[in-house]
Amino acid sequence: MTRHRSERRARRALFVLALAFGIGAASPAARAAEDVDRPTPDFRKALAASQAAIGRPLDDFRLRDSTGKEVRLSDYRGRPLLISLVYTGCFQACPVATQFLAKAVRTAREALGEDRFDVVSIGFNQPFDTPEAMAAFKRQNRIVEPRWAFLSPDPAEVDALTRNLGFSYERTAGGFDHVTQVTIVDADGVIYRQVYGENFDLPMLVQPLKELLSGQVSREVTLENLWEKVKLYCTVYDPFTGGYRVNYSLFFEIFAGLTTLGAIAWVVMREWRRSSRA
Repeated sequence: MTRHRSERRARRALFVLALAFGIGAASPAARAAEDVDRPTPDFRKALAASQAAIGRPLDDFRLRDSTGKEVRLSDYRGRPLLISLVYTGCFQACPVATQFLAKAVRTAREALGEDRFDVVSIGFNQPFDTPEAMAAFKRQNRIVEPRWAFLSPDPAEVDALTRNLGFSYERTAGGFDHVTQVTIVDADGVIYRQVYGENFDLPMLVQPLKELLSGQVSREVTLENLWEKVKLYCTVYDPFTGGYRVNYSLFFEIFAGLTTLGAIAWVVMREWRRSSRA
C-alpha cells in the first residue's frame, strides 16, 4: 500500500511539473514548427534537480536591483524568502506566473503579516534582463509590493545560480522552455520547499511560510512569541472564500487543553504531597 501511494505521489509530481514548464516567447506558428523536431523535456530529470535543491544552502550571489544598486542574497537573511526566476522577453508563462504569485503573496501577507517575508524575481536571460528591463517587467505586471525586488544576476553566475536553485531551462528558437517554480528559502538561507506551476493552490505557498515563521518564533520563548505562535497555528485556509482567517475555535481548544493538563498536573501534585506526608 505504501509503495503504491508513493508511486501515485511521484506520478502526480511529474504531472504537475509537466504543466509547470513555461513556454517561450515564440509565436504559436513558430512553436508548432519548432515542436515537430524538438524532443519533449525530461520532466523526471527536471523534478529530480528541483527536489534535490531542498535542504541546500543558498549561495551568496551578487545581483543588481531595478535601480542598478548591488545587492546580495545574504541581504535577505533573517526572514523567509520567495524566489521566482523569469525572463523579461516572455509574453506568456512568466507574466501569468508573476501575476498569480502577486495574488498569492497578498493573501499570505494578509494571513501572516505584511513584513514577515520577502520576495525576489530574478531575470535569468542575461545580458538582456538588465535592471531597466526588470523594472519595466515589474511595471507591466503591476507589482506594487514594497518587499518584492526585481533583480539581475551577474551573467557569469547565471548557470551557478540556476543550479543552486534547482531551476531547469533550455533555449528554444523563440525564447526558453523552463520550469515555473517558486523557491521558498528559510531565514537562514536554506532552500525549504519548491512550488510549481503558473498557478497553484494557495496553501502550497502559505503553509510552508507558516511552518517557517512558527519555527522562528519558537526559538526565543517569550509571552509575545507564544501568542504569535498561537495566532499562526489558528490561521487556517477557508476554501469557500479562497483566503485565510483566524479560527478562534482552535484557540479555545488549545486553551481548554492546557487548562485540562494544568488541572491534571495539580491533582497529581496534590496527591503526591498527601502520600509524601503519610
